[in-house]
Amino acid sequence: MSDAPPPQPSEGSRRRRMTIALAISAALIAIAVVVIGAVTSADTSGPDADGADPAAVTETADVIERPMPTAAPEPTAVAVEPALTPQVQAQIDYALKYWKDYNPEYGVLGITDCVNFASQTLIARGWEQDDEWYNDPVDVYKASDTWRSSTAMRDWLATRPDLATPLDDTQRDEVEVGDIAQFDWDNSGDRDHTGIVTKIERTAAGTKIYFAGHTLDSDYRDVDTAITVDHPGGTAYYWSLEQ
Repeated sequence: MSDAPPPQPSEGSRRRRMTIALAISAALIAIAVVVIGAVTSADTSGPDADGADPAAVTETADVIERPMPTAAPEPTAVAVEPALTPQVQAQIDYALKYWKDYNPEYGVLGITDCVNFASQTLIARGWEQDDEWYNDPVDVYKASDTWRSSTAMRDWLATRPDLATPLDDTQRDEVEVGDIAQFDWDNSGDRDHTGIVTKIERTAAGTKIYFAGHTLDSDYRDVDTAITVDHPGGTAYYWSLEQ
């Protein structure tokens, strides 16, 4: 066995080994940096990062990006009508009871029963018959013209300021429930239809008036519809009742 020392690596061999070692160290350091970065990223994006829940963040983003709903239009304010007097209430109760189911105590004037019905409501209101305005309990065709004709009723009321004051359609703000509504469908100067005002709506846009009547049987017929749709170009008139 020889005691001679092992041969020493050459200078070139030592340099190669050192280069390999440095390369391996650099690779290990690079791997460590990548691993540490991945771990750090996972920690900061988890549910506990900054105390924020990713789901909550997503919901907030949806709310911000979602368009705000359009506000609903404000409801139209309708003025409250004063309470009806007992007389007018009785008149309206009668009109709403018999506008469709005719009162058998009164006759029917065929397809021109509107004034006959309006006159009945005035009796319910408390008006009294006289020699100028009356019904015939046996034969309604023998009632006074003022009881059964729209034009005759107009002419009679024009002589009775103690009973009624005439109004045209520009004076709707003066019309009240229980007043008489009359119509000239063809603007010929007469009166073609008569009803009793049963409802009024007063808003900033104007006044809407509704009436009850026979032929066409109705309880809350719209004046505007009557003169623009049913009879385009027609004109409405009113009688403001004093009693």
